[in-house]
Amino acid sequence: MAVAVVVPTLARMLALSRRHPVSPLLSITSFRRFYRGDSPTDSQKDMIEIPLPPWQERTDESIETKRARLLYESRKRGMLENCILLSLFAKEYLHRLTEEQLNLYDRLINEPSNDWDIYYWATEAKPAPEIFENEVMALLRDFAKNKNKEQRLRAPDLEYLFEKPR
Repeated sequence: MAVAVVVPTLARMLALSRRHPVSPLLSITSFRRFYRGDSPTDSQKDMIEIPLPPWQERTDESIETKRARLLYESRKRGMLENCILLSLFAKEYLHRLTEEQLNLYDRLINEPSNDWDIYYWATEAKPAPEIFENEVMALLRDFAKNKNKEQRLRAPDLEYLFEKPR
């Protein structure tokens, strides 16, 4: 009985594979949704917007805990470019920032739902919204310019966590 079911399926897959150069398995189920890029003709009607809870400032944590959390969140991003940029920025500046500046940095890296926005704002490819135009954004933009021409190919090793701040 099982052979009777498998044989027609295999026959159909072989027939499909002759007609389509792509995998016959992909032809059996139709996937309509795929990324089309930022085409000007894309209506984006098939985009799914996932609602995120609003960002809330954490007032119940010590400054040491906040620094440790922000250090971790700077290293673990959704995209490699921001992992590198933000983790190196955190290594350089996090221990020097005041509590108010830490709150601004916290809002910057945690409120936007799209990591690409943060990257574009930091590299000045796109203007940042008014709420993020502050001294921390200015520091991040200056850091992103890499005026010393440092080689920034990966996030820093964690040994610096045990060094005394400069």
